[in-house]
Amino acid sequence: MRYGPAVRRRKLGAELRRQRELTGMTSREAAGAVGWHQSKVSRIETGSSGVKPSDVARLLDAYRVSDPELRALLGALCGSGSADAAGARRGWWYAYRDRLPAAYLDFISLESEASVARTLETTVVPGLLQTAAYARAVTRAALGDPPEQRVAELVQVRLARQSVLRGEKPLELCAVLDEAVLRHEVGGPEVMAEQLRHLLRTGSLPHVRLHVLPFSRANHIGITGPFVIFSFPRIADLDVVVLDHLTSSLYLERKEDLRAYGSAFTTLRAHALSHENSLDFIAGIAGIGVGG
Repeated sequence: MRYGPAVRRRKLGAELRRQRELTGMTSREAAGAVGWHQSKVSRIETGSSGVKPSDVARLLDAYRVSDPELRALLGALCGSGSADAAGARRGWWYAYRDRLPAAYLDFISLESEASVARTLETTVVPGLLQTAAYARAVTRAALGDPPEQRVAELVQVRLARQSVLRGEKPLELCAVLDEAVLRHEVGGPEVMAEQLRHLLRTGSLPHVRLHVLPFSRANHIGITGPFVIFSFPRIADLDVVVLDHLTSSLYLERKEDLRAYGSAFTTLRAHALSHENSLDFIAGIAGIGVGG
């Protein structure tokens, strides 16, 4: 059974090692406390093997970690949709585990557990901000005339992902959009007009910030391509950069990569329009007032 991508396993293992060290226990002592061989603790801490939520719970019990938010986060990081007797919740995407690529499931699970997402998009509206019609047009274009049932299923998943922007503790989303994202008439004029209006509505949410990079500021670092930086509550070391490619996703976790992309995003945001001016800019392209 898979228990998540290597990047998440390694970061989970590093945090479990940190919690063990806070107690002053050696890996041998930790293994003895939960009835395992020391090699199992070592494999978990290095991320070389998967770990079930129930095993994470046993280690956290041994380390006397009682914080429910931290326990829930570490349990969720065990993998995309995995659950066992420990009672770890299954994500909504679990129902799609046999019909979606593993890389996409991994991306969704990271997105669902993150507290902050910073994203640069250079060609299309970010998935979390797409309308159903826009998502349908993008999906058809990406897959090359797939069966309508497959399109409908993928659009349903795309819309379900947007639940992270709702709820008691919604994802904080900061998106830098190249002007080309707003100018490409994906799906035709009507679909694009509704998509722009949807951006204005979503952009009014207190936890969503939009920043447009106009063509007049085209000489910027954004030409390196789109990326997403996920940050997680309580544990900065779990941050990860995701680069999407045509057939796969690349996860970057090294501190130097995180610093480089974090710095790039800060630079992009500084060169882009403010959130308020960006909404005005979008409204101008849509031909409506911000309140329209």
